[in-house]
Amino acid sequence: MKRLLSYLAPVVVVISAAACGRAEPELDLAAYEAEVLEWRAGRLERLLAPNGYLTQVGLQWLDEGTYTIGSDPGNDIVVPATGAARIGELRVGADEIWLVVEEGVEVLQDAEPVSELLMGADTSDNPVTVTHRSLAWGIIERDGPVAIRIRDYEHPFVKTFGPLPYYEINPVYRVTAELLRYEEPRTVAVDTVIEGFQQFPVSPGIVAFELDGQRYELEPTISSNGKLFFVFGDDTNRDETYGAGRFVYADMPGEDGRLVLDFNKSYSPPCAFHDFSTCPVASPRNRLAIRIEAGEKFDPNLHYAGAAVH
Repeated sequence: MKRLLSYLAPVVVVISAAACGRAEPELDLAAYEAEVLEWRAGRLERLLAPNGYLTQVGLQWLDEGTYTIGSDPGNDIVVPATGAARIGELRVGADEIWLVVEEGVEVLQDAEPVSELLMGADTSDNPVTVTHRSLAWGIIERDGPVAIRIRDYEHPFVKTFGPLPYYEINPVYRVTAELLRYEEPRTVAVDTVIEGFQQFPVSPGIVAFELDGQRYELEPTISSNGKLFFVFGDDTNRDETYGAGRFVYADMPGEDGRLVLDFNKSYSPPCAFHDFSTCPVASPRNRLAIRIEAGEKFDPNLHYAGAAVH
């Protein structure tokens, strides 16, 4: 408790400055620390879940055509060695993708064996995931291009992962900010870890805040759950956090535009842990010329699984 109490004075100063002179209630530091620790526990739990990011072991983009799939290296789509040498074929058309299972190989959908199956993508009304032994896969669609994403529910990386490293909880980095709305929400182009592939989310405006007496701005986008989603970079990316930036969410503000932006809940994107995600990277305008020493750190020697299929 003594560690947190030492930060109380700067918290009041920073929040009051960002709130244009309107005082915020003083923060209950013990309750706040418990809140952040609970968030951290949930973060690790989500990562370790069967459909969390850590079970991803393969991602392959698909053009129209027929792809063999199996653990034999001669297949077009190679899965981990726990799979059958030849599982079947993925037949990719202009509008549909069919899985045709090799005779004598068990592939399940909702615990029922299948021999042929229309594979709805994750963006469709009927997304499909199938399983084979410890493996699972489905189709993802990202603004047109499609890919197969493969999971291994018994991936050894998951069994040895954790704990995650963090900076000490510091309420200085829980700031009151203001959303300066555009006249109309804008579609923005966001680069991803995949060269040449962009995402096109919608931004409602610019979020302004102060740290250490300096004003900073970030451009968030609107997430699928209606929150503000920030992909930001800062000077800690050089040595202590993931190089492409970190993620943090904030609740959408009310009519006054005010919101809480809490960098103690910032975290590494899924692409920090392996090469099988399509996550966005921080844009030049969202790279802050300051060290945000809050939230999740990253150690590639401990937390990166690499690109190889296990």
